[in-house]
Amino acid sequence: MISRRGFVAGSLAIATFGSPSFAEEDDILSEALVLRDPAIPVAGNPKGDISIVEFSDYQCPYCKKVHPVLEKVVREDGNIRLIYKIWPVFGAASVYAAQMALAARGQKKYVEAHRALMTMGDRLNETTTDRTLAGIGIDIAEAKANLRKNIKEIGAVLKRNHEQAQAFGFQGTPSFIIGKFRVPGAHPEEVFKAAIADARKALKK
Repeated sequence: MISRRGFVAGSLAIATFGSPSFAEEDDILSEALVLRDPAIPVAGNPKGDISIVEFSDYQCPYCKKVHPVLEKVVREDGNIRLIYKIWPVFGAASVYAAQMALAARGQKKYVEAHRALMTMGDRLNETTTDRTLAGIGIDIAEAKANLRKNIKEIGAVLKRNHEQAQAFGFQGTPSFIIGKFRVPGAHPEEVFKAAIADARKALKK
């Protein structure tokens, strides 16, 4: 498991899998659910040697600011699994957008939906969410039908994201897991690269 505990080194706090300080029933922090949740499609390189998990909200201005920075780092590295975990903490509009992004999985467009919603310039609401997703080729009627059909499962994914973010002690969005490190907050490119390098070193120990 990834432990909630760790020591702070600048903006980074180390977290480790398999920590003996947590009981086995603490499944919410298992490596499988944190890094390889089958309900969340992977961006970047699915076969990458390191994973980055981002907890974000589509109305969070810092999430929007850091989005292109992280995508650039992941693209240039070429060997990173990137997992977008939507953590809607800014109200009903965020929840609806998160639900629709997950509903777009049925059209194999979750990653595209995430990017479109994260980069949209309009104020987030149901109308602008639908318009933005339609603009990248998502069938809105089909997505809404998928949402109605799978509302319990989609709700469970968002609940799991929330519980994981809280378990890691994150105070808000954006927050990241990089390998075995917790990295809360938005950061410049060089901080992400340093955390990735440290995470790769930690995996070799």
